[in-house]
Amino acid sequence: MPTVLGLEGSANKVGAGVVRDGVILSNRRATYVTPPGHGFAPGPTGRHHRGALLGLVAAALADARLRPRDLDAVAFTRGPGMGAPLAVVAAVARTLAQLWGRPLLGVNHCVGHIEMGRLLGPAPDPLVLYVSGGNTQVIAFARRRYRILGETLDLAVGNCLDRFARLLQIPNEPSPGHNVEQLARRGRRLLALPYGVKGLDLSFSGLLSHLQAIAPGLLATGEATAEDLCFSLQVTERALALTRASHLLLVGGVACNRRLQEMLSIMCSARGAQLCPTDERFCVDNGAMIAQAGWQMLRVGQVTELDQSGITQRYRTDEVEVTWRD
Repeated sequence: MPTVLGLEGSANKVGAGVVRDGVILSNRRATYVTPPGHGFAPGPTGRHHRGALLGLVAAALADARLRPRDLDAVAFTRGPGMGAPLAVVAAVARTLAQLWGRPLLGVNHCVGHIEMGRLLGPAPDPLVLYVSGGNTQVIAFARRRYRILGETLDLAVGNCLDRFARLLQIPNEPSPGHNVEQLARRGRRLLALPYGVKGLDLSFSGLLSHLQAIAPGLLATGEATAEDLCFSLQVTERALALTRASHLLLVGGVACNRRLQEMLSIMCSARGAQLCPTDERFCVDNGAMIAQAGWQMLRVGQVTELDQSGITQRYRTDEVEVTWRD
């Protein structure tokens, strides 16, 4: 029964989790939170992770009632993500793997989300919509790769929400996207906003630029409220038709958004497909998803040698050879 410790820290969340044969034994997480109107920079975020990670590892092992000798491998996020946070997590993973004499498993962050969604949901081979702060991708598995059918050409949808939240001075706790969603529920006026769809690719930069230009004036004159702007901010259909998939797996931090789930559910029903949103506890970046992807890698012997364990901030989903799937 292989048991894997997973470490995640590609952005402002850092986590440690343990998975054994498809069972999540523990999942601890901490978040670097900045004041309203501010984002998170790589340096301070990395320092936060450095101070939190070892405590999270100890807590995750305690929750799982395991000791280091009970582990079979240490998995960590190699990328994509922010350089300083990734470097901190990788350094801790290398140190623990050598200290405990266990193999190292370098995991693609996006693949971690997908494998956690496959573990928790009813869909073994779904079309995937991956929406987060740093990524927006439509993905399908083919010939040992998670193929990207469409993606953002500029901003990820989560980053668009985060930057809009900063514009309105919306708090970052528990997350900007969550707070935008709560305000949107009280909005009453729908504003026409531009966005781009090119085939299966998307563009959100024009939408954000337009909001940045009109929001101050609308708020100052009372023509619209912050709630109305959030309401207005809240193409996977073509990919469902192309792949004829019967399941749509929704993963990533933005997958927690209830309005997004409602819209996708309607779209799936029209296509005769089923929406499979990931459990909210595991949508947000976490160590357990890295442990699960690492567990899949370990069972087929896809380990990472120490001299090949460097981080990469631009580690695309389709760069990974998915040897554990037929």
